[in-house]
Amino acid sequence: MNTLTLNEKTNLKPSLTENVMIQTVVKRDGRIVGFNEEKIASAIRKAMLQTALGEDEKLINKITNRIACNGKQQMSVEEIQDCVEKELMKSPRKEVARAYISYRDKRSVARQAKTRDIFTEIIEAKSNDVTRENANMNADTPAGMMMKFASESTKPFVDDYLLSPEVKEAVKNGYLHIHDKDYYPTKSLTCVQHPLDKILTYGFSAGHGESRPAKRIETASILGCISMETVQNEMHGGQAIPAFDFYLAPYVRTSYIEEVKVVENFTGEDLSDLYNAEIDDFISKPLDGLSGKERAKQHAINRTVNRVHQSMEAFIHNMNTIHSRGGNQVVFSSINYGTDTSAEGRCIIRELLISTYEGVGNGATAIFPIQIWKKKRGVNYLPEDKNYDLYKMACKVTAKRFFPNYLNLDATFNKDDKWDINDPKRYEHEVATMGCRTRVFENRYGKKTSIGRGNLSFTSINIVRLAIECMNIENEEERIKKFFDKLEHTLVIAAKQLDDRFNFQKTALAKQFPLLMSRLWIGSEKLKPNDTIESVINQGTWSIGFIGLAECLKALIGVHHGESAKAQELGLKIVTYMRDRCNDFSQQYRHNYSVLATPAEGLSGSFTKKDKKTFGIIEGVTDRDYYTNSSHVPVYYKCSAMHKAEIEAPYHDLERAGHIFYVEIDGDATHNPDVVASVVDMMDKFNMGYGSINHNRNRCMDCGYENADKEMKECPKCHSTNIDKLQRITGYLVGTTDRWNNAKLHELNDRTTHSINS
Repeated sequence: MNTLTLNEKTNLKPSLTENVMIQTVVKRDGRIVGFNEEKIASAIRKAMLQTALGEDEKLINKITNRIACNGKQQMSVEEIQDCVEKELMKSPRKEVARAYISYRDKRSVARQAKTRDIFTEIIEAKSNDVTRENANMNADTPAGMMMKFASESTKPFVDDYLLSPEVKEAVKNGYLHIHDKDYYPTKSLTCVQHPLDKILTYGFSAGHGESRPAKRIETASILGCISMETVQNEMHGGQAIPAFDFYLAPYVRTSYIEEVKVVENFTGEDLSDLYNAEIDDFISKPLDGLSGKERAKQHAINRTVNRVHQSMEAFIHNMNTIHSRGGNQVVFSSINYGTDTSAEGRCIIRELLISTYEGVGNGATAIFPIQIWKKKRGVNYLPEDKNYDLYKMACKVTAKRFFPNYLNLDATFNKDDKWDINDPKRYEHEVATMGCRTRVFENRYGKKTSIGRGNLSFTSINIVRLAIECMNIENEEERIKKFFDKLEHTLVIAAKQLDDRFNFQKTALAKQFPLLMSRLWIGSEKLKPNDTIESVINQGTWSIGFIGLAECLKALIGVHHGESAKAQELGLKIVTYMRDRCNDFSQQYRHNYSVLATPAEGLSGSFTKKDKKTFGIIEGVTDRDYYTNSSHVPVYYKCSAMHKAEIEAPYHDLERAGHIFYVEIDGDATHNPDVVASVVDMMDKFNMGYGSINHNRNRCMDCGYENADKEMKECPKCHSTNIDKLQRITGYLVGTTDRWNNAKLHELNDRTTHSINS
């Protein structure tokens, strides 16, 4: 056998500086890709074409081969470009080196140009889809500008370092939208339903100072505000209270007892037997003809009702004025109520409704909190129900003030077998929702409840683009099959992306969310400050949303679900498929996946704009500036409210992450609360989960005067012509359409009314 000496073996090794080929390249965004020497050659060629002597293919190949075999298996883009510069400077073509350096500088400037242009538009307070992305935020104020600067700077970081190449490509090409992407690096969660009883009973520390437990209704009201305002800064979504009436009811009684004691101190009489006296209802009444303890009791009730009313006024006022974030952004707040039948609970409900009806400031409609009436047979829906009178009052308030919306606890998918009317904590088994529509109830990994839980994050699919890409297939059956293949592929990417986000979020420490992860999120009381939140956040939900079912159906079969039974059948098949796959993903990733009827604000236009650029104008598909939200019948399609309800109802059961039903009515609903009740009746009849009405409401931006005159051009109170429509955008009210983005303004102008009686 032949053997080699050490020196001979060494001489067989390839030169480390000449023969080792580059295998991989580290791109600027951190991704590692395979080396492609043609990119070097192309760049040199472009530089040569900028000079008088033009191309020199021999020199191009020489330099390219020398760099490719430079002795490193992996190099960064910048390192390769530095090598190109050095090789060109050593060559006879020094002018090419100068052209290449100039070309490189221009590319660097181009990469920064988009950010520069966006920042310039923010600085100049231009009204566009960047500065008007969120209608609830004033991006023109200094703090609002800072938020937009941060937001627009963060999104590219997420693209470059936190998304997989597959997800990044899907987002770039308009198949997916990652909601609240700017908050991705913070590891924050979306929203939570506050267990306010914990805050009221034990108080809390928000990191700077502490709050004591509540003893009276005024304190309870304020703590409700502070709880939501504080956690709004720890999350990127909304805040809600799931049982506002039940939580505040005990403080009606404690306040009443305080008032009895005031009378005791004044008269010197022992009235302790009145402390826990049975009270049918807390209603103010004249004291004429009353004497002794009966008079003292009614006096205490009257004083208590007044305090409750002032507390509800203060609650609404605070939720419309406390800025939780820059840009004058108030808390995105919601409250659920209506099922507490105790005298104290009824007092909370009644005074809240009265305060809402009266309005804030100069009688303006309150934008927040979004109020949600929990409708329940046997409690508040039928004439014989204890809270039926309050339900009728709620309808009257909605007719004037848009809120409350209506949550149907009688819908089959909103029921819980553990609910018992005799259970004082039955609210734990009642579904609650965020005002915009987000729903959390079912739970594979813990207690079925809305309380102390929320959505972790959600991602939406552009099903319209998937359908457009199949339009060239003539055979309808094959076209639809191809669509489902594309949908499957996109769903898999979305589910994996959400799991990736979970794995990133779970590394956050409890101390990063001082209030949320100390008292509010279910199970968080077990966490120590330096514990990660991994052990508790899987109680939340992951949502895969979608947008544009109507346009998707138009692309696939030429009609949408409001126009055709065939289209409705296909629409239900599509959303059912998404629901079934979410169930599969729940098993695969061990999370609570569900389908969301996406509340698209900026997204409704951004998907459309991208598709219009790629595919051009397609009638009924890309010929407007927006896509229809989720599974809704298009806003421009004229039909009766009954027809709209019949079409949209079946989707609610499939969209367990959230849904909403709207009816757009014409004229002044203020004096016709029965129209609101008729919409709730439709929800009951068709097994719908959540809904409300839209109607005309004008607001003078100078003095705050409101009325329902559709043609109002001048304020009858101050004669100002600065008039604006008060309207909903994706579930919440906005005091001025000046902050709406272009797509949603076009949608607003296209909205048609729905007749109630046909």
